[in-house]
Amino acid sequence: MTVRYDYARLARVGMPEATFCLGKTTSQLRTIVAELAERPDNPVLFTRMTESQYQAVRELAGQSLAYDVESATAVMHGCLPAREGKVAVVTAGTSDIPVAAEACRTLEFLGFAATRIVDVGVAGLWRLLERIDEIAVYDVVIVVAGMDAALASVVGGLTGQPLIAVPTSTGYGAAANGETALRAMLSSCAQGIPVMNIDNGFGAACAANRILLTLNRK
Repeated sequence: MTVRYDYARLARVGMPEATFCLGKTTSQLRTIVAELAERPDNPVLFTRMTESQYQAVRELAGQSLAYDVESATAVMHGCLPAREGKVAVVTAGTSDIPVAAEACRTLEFLGFAATRIVDVGVAGLWRLLERIDEIAVYDVVIVVAGMDAALASVVGGLTGQPLIAVPTSTGYGAAANGETALRAMLSSCAQGIPVMNIDNGFGAACAANRILLTLNRK
């Protein structure tokens, strides 16, 4: 297998290429890690990496590969230098934490400060209202929610900063593995909310990266 990593992507678009591990064989992943391990000048984020995949490649990368089981991510050669901008990653419930963790780890890899605000779903609206002033001071907000996904609309109606919605596959039967949350967020009456694919915390963090880099250029 030939590795064709996009080494110029960071300079071109402001974030390096990430390696999506889901579905890759051990042999493929070892080949990728072996090449990237030889480029310490190129920080790399691995997403959807299982613990067994990490164990299969860790000796190729040594101390340069840092794995986080909660977010199922690994970082090789450290994070990008600190950048200006802070992001709140807000979840409806604790079941949404793995997706929020992926978003936070991606943001930290990209050099941004990220704060998780957990368990403020609209079924207990007082929990959100207690923290809405705190949420409103962040430059970008990522809202992660499953089930009816109403949290994105409520936060979008209470705050004005850029907000990115991430539906999760959390919920019983009619939640349909996140399809209901996705449609609810796409149908939100809160104005101007972009919506990621189901469980795509990584994509939300990359969207926040684009927003913050644009704000920082002004």
